[in-house]
Amino acid sequence: MAPAVLTTPDYHARFANVIREATGIKLSPAKRTLVEGRLRRRVAELGLGKIEDYFRYLFEGGGLDAELPEVIDLITTNKTDFFREPAHFDFLRTEIVPRVARRARPGHPARLRLWSAAASEGAEAYTAAMVLAEEARSRGDIAFAILGTDISRRMVARATRAIYNVEQLEPVPAGLRTRYTMDGHGETAGQARIVPELRCTVRFRHMNLMASSYPIETGIDVAFLRNVLIYFDENDQRRVISGVSAHLASGGYLIVGHSESMIVRHPGLQQIAPGVFRQD
Repeated sequence: MAPAVLTTPDYHARFANVIREATGIKLSPAKRTLVEGRLRRRVAELGLGKIEDYFRYLFEGGGLDAELPEVIDLITTNKTDFFREPAHFDFLRTEIVPRVARRARPGHPARLRLWSAAASEGAEAYTAAMVLAEEARSRGDIAFAILGTDISRRMVARATRAIYNVEQLEPVPAGLRTRYTMDGHGETAGQARIVPELRCTVRFRHMNLMASSYPIETGIDVAFLRNVLIYFDENDQRRVISGVSAHLASGGYLIVGHSESMIVRHPGLQQIAPGVFRQD
């Protein structure tokens, strides 16, 4: 008897399982059209005719290991906006900065360490950098360093370049836009880049929140983990929250998306504002 041939739905299920194990992202059968749409460009790049051909290459042609970074880049949702959920940046400015600044000594500003844990192409990290740079200018008792991490190497590269279409920068207040971005000219007209003075305060690196441990420093003052937990199942949500919280300083803050507040149920984290939790 000839061996059974996998059907397209079986391929989709196997693919969804690979993505779930690698990233924690759940791909339900209802997202089949979305998956195929995102993979179509890669199928064309490899000169394959159909999505099914690509799945055969992954699962029966030995291509999965080499293709997995490409697949993750294509499948992950990279929604990002400057000053998204602006109340969190107001809280950073009015509550967190003064609290951290109490550590300052004469001639030695306090150093605030911020982690953007699902940084995408960097809008969240650079928004925080603008807010903190303004506070550093006006107060004199605060300095800062920002780390952005993301599972997509393509997004990490974009964030490091720090070049955005001018439409993406529309939420940035005019004064901050003038001070912290440079408009392109000629071939780069319609784009703007974050100024070097701000870029040097932010670094980006590749990291998977599903990893068993996170290769970053502890003692973080504030971690932004916004609008990513909604893509995980309950067990992975708990694991990621625990992993991120383990890197917070005593009295450090975890900030999640407004719609994710009900997800956070972790010993030692106390909610003090919408989407904002403080570690005991």
